Amino acid sequence: MPDLTLLHTAAVHVETFRALALSLAPGAVLDQQVRAGWLERAQGGIDADLKAEIAAAVAAADGPVLCTCTTLGPAAEDVGATRIDWPMMQEAARFGGPVLMAYCLESTTEPSQALLRRAFGTRDPELTCLDLRQHWPLFEAGDSTGFAAAVAGDVAEALEAMDFACVVLAQASMAGAAELLREQTEVPVLASPEIAMRALLRDG
Repeated sequence: MPDLTLLHTAAVHVETFRALALSLAPGAVLDQQVRAGWLERAQGGIDADLKAEIAAAVAAADGPVLCTCTTLGPAAEDVGATRIDWPMMQEAARFGGPVLMAYCLESTTEPSQALLRRAFGTRDPELTCLDLRQHWPLFEAGDSTGFAAAVAGDVAEALEAMDFACVVLAQASMAGAAELLREQTEVPVLASPEIAMRALLRDG
């Protein structure tokens, strides 16, 4: 029985999470499943057929399930999975506002904002959203290095223009930018893969 089942929409995430598991919980056994077509199908909304497929995947898993796709997060949570960005949003709430949230897919904007506000409860996150959709083709083309650099560059500019308590990188695919940004700023930069894996594996 795996310690954790991960549902991905891109194969590039497999190595990222394998490495995280090795550093956080070396003995952990992961069942990493890639459902490459799910994200494209979800761009116009998650229909009944896709919801049923997500539910079936979660039900078939042994033990806890982590959905690493922000767009599919609400549907996965509805059937018992953990959304990858929920532990990150909880951490952002501990820092408080104002929050800068960067995203690269329109379909993630609404669920990410709603989840952040849920984590903040009655408090105002003083949220500023940074639309970086122009950089998504770099990720789709497999240019992870270029994608991370482009995202980090635009976030750094936003940090120079305004004071924030923390930065939230809305999608797991943006985690590479966090490493670059931490070399440039003292503002906490939150990326969902490490925070979620730490919450589910090391901290139980």
